[in-house]
Amino acid sequence: MDDVIIVGGGIGGLTLALMLHQRGIGVRVYEAAPEIRPIGVGISLLPHAGKELGLLGLLDALTEVAVTTRDSRFFNRFGQFVYSEPAGRYAGYDWPQFQIHRGDLQQVLCRAFLDRVPDGSERLLTAHRCTGTDSGARGAAAHFVDPVTGRALPSAEGSAVIGCDGIHSVVRRQFFGDEGPPVYSGVNMWRGTTVWEPFLSGSTYLRAGWLTVGKMVIYPVRHDVDPQGRQLVNWVAEVQTDRYNEQDWNRTGRLEDFYDVFADWTFDWLDVAGLIRGAEQILEYPMVDRDPLPRWTHGRVTLLGDAAHPMYPRGSNGAGQAILDARSLADCLQSHPSVDEALHAYEEQRLPATSAVVHASRNAPPDVILKTVHERTGDRPFECITDVITTEEMAALSDSYKRVAGYDRESLVPR
Repeated sequence: MDDVIIVGGGIGGLTLALMLHQRGIGVRVYEAAPEIRPIGVGISLLPHAGKELGLLGLLDALTEVAVTTRDSRFFNRFGQFVYSEPAGRYAGYDWPQFQIHRGDLQQVLCRAFLDRVPDGSERLLTAHRCTGTDSGARGAAAHFVDPVTGRALPSAEGSAVIGCDGIHSVVRRQFFGDEGPPVYSGVNMWRGTTVWEPFLSGSTYLRAGWLTVGKMVIYPVRHDVDPQGRQLVNWVAEVQTDRYNEQDWNRTGRLEDFYDVFADWTFDWLDVAGLIRGAEQILEYPMVDRDPLPRWTHGRVTLLGDAAHPMYPRGSNGAGQAILDARSLADCLQSHPSVDEALHAYEEQRLPATSAVVHASRNAPPDVILKTVHERTGDRPFECITDVITTEEMAALSDSYKRVAGYDRESLVPR
C-alpha cells in the first residue's frame, strides 16, 4: 500500500497517523498552519479516547501534562449541588479520563509522531493549505498552496486521502459545496483559561447553571503551574442568544459581551465571576454543528473527525469521536484486502455511530440534567434536590448518553 495522505495535523489527523504507523502503513501529514504550536483551550478526553491513546502507548505522556479526572459534578446557578459521579478509573473503568489543554495534547501527539516515524520531520509538513483532491482507480491526490503567498505547492499522491481538516474542511466542501455554513444552535460560548486555586476535588469536571440563564463548564487542565500550587483552569461560558459571530476557535472575545450574566456567581467553593475576570485571554465561538452527511467516502477520499461530523461541544465528545474514527479507519485499512473496501467499511462503522452522537448532543447530552432541574424549579433555589429529581433519574440520563457516545463501561472491556 502506498502512503496514506492525511490533510490536517490536528488531534484526529495526528492520532490517525500514529495508528497507521503502528500497523505498518506509511503516512504523510499536511497541515495548513505554518507550525504546530500549542493554541486553543481545554478539552476533556473521555475513557474511550483514553483507551485508544493508551493503546498507542501515550498514557504516561498524557498523565504528565494533563489532569486525570476524578469526578463530574453538577450545580445550579445558585451554587447548589445537584449530582455527581466518579469518572474514568475512579468509576471502575480500565482507562482514565483526562482534562488537558488542547495544545498540550497536540504536542504529545506531534512529539510521538516525530519520535516514532522514520523521517518524521519530512512526513509532517506544515504551511500546506489543501485546495482540493482527486481520486482514481488506484489512488488519490491532494493539492496544496502556501497559505501566505497562495503559491502552488507540489501535490501529494497516495493510496488514499483522508480529510481531517476540521469544521471548515476543504475536502468536505469539495463534495458538498451547496451545504451552506454550519448551523447555529442559539448558544454562544466564551472560553478562557485562568490560573486559580484548586477547587472541589482538585480534579473535578464541573457544569453549572443552564443555557437560558447562563451555563458554565469549568475544569483544571494543568497542575502546579506556579509556586503556590495553583492550576490552569479551563472555563466555558454558554449563553442562549441570537447574537454571534462566524465560527473561529481563535476569535478574541470581549468580557463585556457576557460577564453580566455571571457577575453574581460567587459560591462558597468557587468564585466563578473572579475566575472569568482573571483570564489572560478570552475566545468566542458559537455552538454550531452540521446535519449528518449521507456519505463520507468518494473514491479513495474520505473524511474524519470534525470534517466528517462536526457536533456541539457538549458531552466532551468532539476529540473523542475523532480518535474513535482514527482507530476504526486504521483497523479497516489493515484488515481489508483493498483500500476501497476499507474506506467503505470504515464509513459503515462510523457514520451511523457519529450521527447518533450528533443528535444526542443536540437533544439529550449529559447536561440535560441541569435543564431538567432548571425547568422543574422554575430557576429558583431548592430545599432538597431529591424533591426535584431523583438520583436514579439523573444517573439514567447520564448513562443514556454514555451508551450513545460509546463510553459506557460495558463497551470498553480490555482487548
